[in-house]
Amino acid sequence: MPATSVPRPTGPGPSGRRNHSAGLLGVAVIVGLGLVGCATPAAPAPTTTRASSPSATPRAESAPDPTLAPKLSASENLDYFDFVAAGVLKANASAGGTSFIDALVTGGFDKKAMEVTFDRTHVDLAADSIQFSVHFNDECLIGQTGPATKGYHSMVADVLSSGTCLVGGTRQIDW
Repeated sequence: MPATSVPRPTGPGPSGRRNHSAGLLGVAVIVGLGLVGCATPAAPAPTTTRASSPSATPRAESAPDPTLAPKLSASENLDYFDFVAAGVLKANASAGGTSFIDALVTGGFDKKAMEVTFDRTHVDLAADSIQFSVHFNDECLIGQTGPATKGYHSMVADVLSSGTCLVGGTRQIDW
């Protein structure tokens, strides 16, 4: 069998060959970190994203339960909003929008000021996430949960120019 010549890469390094081990190590680290990011705990704890306070700390277990303070801002009521949502998730980790709306109403929020997205898609599949909101003192308390969100998240946001809190289609709250 005749010997064939294999072209060798040229460039920096000994004997004109590139040292690819550093590049491969970098790729391995990035892939490894990506896979670690895909792992989720069996029961993720609720998390809160605060538009006004990104470094907020979780409420201490010994602290008293938050309460609704209708005369205060949405930001000052976010802990209570989260407390109500956490109660729903504790009772049913895969709760739908109706459960959140009902709990918020029971908790004292105005049902007429609420919005919720659909629990099912147009092709009757479970939604990847649901969002629910309360228009509260000229701001929006917004919660989101579902498999695509990796847990519960909430925030306070400005009211949209449409006068609503959520973007896109929402379901009628007629129950």
